[in-house]
Amino acid sequence: MTTPQQYQAPSADDFLMGGGGAPTAKFPTGVYGTTVSGRVTERPTVEQQRDIKSGDKKFWSDGNPMMQLVVTVQTDQRDPAIEDDDGRRRLFVKGQMKNAIADAVRAAGARGLEVGGTLAVKYTHDGTASGVGMSPPKQYVAHYTTAAANALHTPDPGAVAAPQQYTAPPAPAPQQYAPAPVPAPAPQYAPAAAAAAPAEQLANPAVAALVAQQQAQAAATPPLSPPPF
Repeated sequence: MTTPQQYQAPSADDFLMGGGGAPTAKFPTGVYGTTVSGRVTERPTVEQQRDIKSGDKKFWSDGNPMMQLVVTVQTDQRDPAIEDDDGRRRLFVKGQMKNAIADAVRAAGARGLEVGGTLAVKYTHDGTASGVGMSPPKQYVAHYTTAAANALHTPDPGAVAAPQQYTAPPAPAPQQYAPAPVPAPAPQYAPAAAAAAPAEQLANPAVAALVAQQQAQAAATPPLSPPPF
């Protein structure tokens, strides 16, 4: 049975098809850390709050209606007590939850909630009661990811990653070995040959005899050994 707090005027599609809207997201009192998150499935709407006991519409002391934002998100929650539960949940955004979500939207660089964006709301603790007999207000933190950011980070389900091709490292080039240099043969030192005298000097018997004597001495002298260096 729908409680007065859960009441929301049905959308055109829900009215046509007979649907009553998604169940309300629950944040049990004292169960800190409870989180409701999912992608926004339809455009958020604004409606007037209702008294939880009487179901009457609520107004501020100045006569203005007390409004709230209704956001439907696709969660992974499934309640066996709900027939054909598809996981959609409605968030009734007001009070401190409204401030937390507004901060999250600003941090994401967005101007508001949009279909396809992801909203996460976490119940962190209880605040201070505003008066005697009043329940302490629940405190929340929120995070929002824009629809554009979701589209960029969602892989194409039909895309298949190409297998990586293995490339063998190039084989090292064979080393070239040069033959060791062959030392040049040591120079051989031969006795200096007697200076040949000009033909006109050999015609002189004295010069011819001197040259013959020098050649004889050169022939008798053993060859010189090469120097030790």
